[in-house]
Amino acid sequence: MLLPMADLLQKAKEGQYGIPACCASDESTFRAAVQAAEELRAPLITICPAGGNVDLEEFGRIMYDIATKSSVPIATCLDHGGNFEDCIKGLRAGFTAVMIDRSAEPYEVNARETAEMVRICHAVGVSVEAELGHVGSGENYAVDGVSNLTEPADAVRFVEETGVDCLAVAVGTAHGAYKGTPKIDFDRLVAIRDAVNIPLVLHGGSGSGDENLAKACKLGICKVNVANDIMRSAYKAIEGKMEGNGVYGLYPLLMQGAQEGCKHVLEVFGAAGKAWTVKTKSNSSCLDINAAREA
Repeated sequence: MLLPMADLLQKAKEGQYGIPACCASDESTFRAAVQAAEELRAPLITICPAGGNVDLEEFGRIMYDIATKSSVPIATCLDHGGNFEDCIKGLRAGFTAVMIDRSAEPYEVNARETAEMVRICHAVGVSVEAELGHVGSGENYAVDGVSNLTEPADAVRFVEETGVDCLAVAVGTAHGAYKGTPKIDFDRLVAIRDAVNIPLVLHGGSGSGDENLAKACKLGICKVNVANDIMRSAYKAIEGKMEGNGVYGLYPLLMQGAQEGCKHVLEVFGAAGKAWTVKTKSNSSCLDINAAREA
């Protein structure tokens, strides 16, 4: 079943578990993630950036068809919409959530543009995620340091001014392959959790350590973005198996590896076994994909 991301995150917040947001930028990776969630009876979020697929609207139709037939709750999120145009592409493609990422801009710009996207997306039943503070990459996190971490007081103000559905916070993780030893500021995370009343998101899950991420989910993180680790899981599945005619197994093995990576994080974050049933497809929280495309 395909639902707005806010529905899944509210359940996670109430149940004190996290939902992995698994990278899925084509039919194969999307099917792998869905199959993992169905096997473990878990809710699932998938993420894809605006440039992640050569035909985002066609991919949106594929995701819609697969997700609406699934027996588990699924949300699809346009990841890191860096500008207005990116976010509108996500709406037209039928994603059930849009992440507008203006975190590298001054606070006033971030808040103003996030509030505008909230107004647009909520009009067609689409959830909105934003980022406050700035999660750097594995290459520059050590340089970015504390100055980019999220301040609890700023988070309160930002949520009040924007009406955003969930907030990605910077507490020590980094995008991509993490450089050095992960050091998550759990005290900061708890302070933000206690200060705001919406679900929190953690970007840069890959390489941050299972124990750290499991703890973060128990302390208030409801969504963890995972891309690099799942791609590596897919890659490992083909290592040493591509000689001769073994290459014919390339795509099935990649899917199997991606599926195993998704299953791993579903277990670690506590989402396994947390799927629920929506009685009717016409539930008011379900996205009208046609309305979104006409927005």
